[in-house]
Amino acid sequence: MTLTESQLTAMLEMQDGMNNKVNPDWVSANNNWHRAIQVEGVEAIEHHGWKWWKKQECDMAQLRMELVDIWHFMLSAAIQNKHGNIALAKLDMISELNLRQKSVQFDNQYYLLAQLSLLEKLDLQVGLAAARRTNLALFESVLSDCGMDWTSLFRQYIGKNVLNMFRQDHGYKAGSYIKIWDGREDNEHLVEILEMAELNDGDVRDALYQSLKARYVVLPENQ
Repeated sequence: MTLTESQLTAMLEMQDGMNNKVNPDWVSANNNWHRAIQVEGVEAIEHHGWKWWKKQECDMAQLRMELVDIWHFMLSAAIQNKHGNIALAKLDMISELNLRQKSVQFDNQYYLLAQLSLLEKLDLQVGLAAARRTNLALFESVLSDCGMDWTSLFRQYIGKNVLNMFRQDHGYKAGSYIKIWDGREDNEHLVEILEMAELNDGDVRDALYQSLKARYVVLPENQ
């Protein structure tokens, strides 16, 4: 499935709202979103597994969640590049997607997406981010290799956006937020909650928020 303009607009607006919650002047702060993409890309590689000297299992659920994190930063970079103008950011992203690129140019080489493994695509994504670049065709190809499309990304993005809001409301920026709940990261709890949620419900964001809160408030009893 292709990314619809309404889905992209919704996510850009949600991302702008999240960034404003962290810093009302976030656009002028000129944060290095590409560095964030780079770090999240390395975490995705860790979840995939890359060590040839030991047995590793791919944690696809967490790898997918890292892709959602990367998407947050790609949206942020797109908005910042247009000085906060969401409409222009959307037009740029839709135009790039409509190119239907089959290859990616990097370091004087062309990489055919159809010939790359998932791990190689993740490597390329990290390399591009280090050079302060992104490529939507590459990202879309990574999604496909992970069994995702734009609709499933949209659904998971909603969940992670709610988690980010929850983190901010519970002291993430101040450093008082506790990320490990009952021996597992909050991301892992979110994956479970999303599996049980009806994401088509109109009040899904509030329902997800309350589900996270219910798990978080029992935290002291579990430690």
